[in-house]
Amino acid sequence: QVHLVESGGGSVQAGGSLRLSCVASGVTTYSMYSVAWFRQAPRKEREGVSCISARGGSTSYADSVKGRFTISRDNAKNMLYLQMNSLSPEDTAIYYCAASGGYYGLTPEQYNFWGQGTPVTVSA
Repeated sequence: QVHLVESGGGSVQAGGSLRLSCVASGVTTYSMYSVAWFRQAPRKEREGVSCISARGGSTSYADSVKGRFTISRDNAKNMLYLQMNSLSPEDTAIYYCAASGGYYGLTPEQYNFWGQGTPVTVSA
């Protein structure tokens, strides 16, 4: 069972930056999991933000965050990161990290393990 805990959320003004982190525990083979960031804004469905393959060789981004967000991972530390720059109010949401044993992509239903989320609020 993979246990995921996010941190790093907060409030920031438009144009600012935040770095989200997600630590995985309960697993000795973190490097075998694809991991991803999702977000859910009020009254909206959960959407995929970015994903990274098990060894980190492949990454994908939603069009809305391309060029502004960067996903990375440190398998030695069981860590996942999301560097978010040039934030806008449209990025306001709860951000979740998720892990999948055999899927790489941004379909939330394909992910087996989820964190509790960290809120991000961007003010104009």
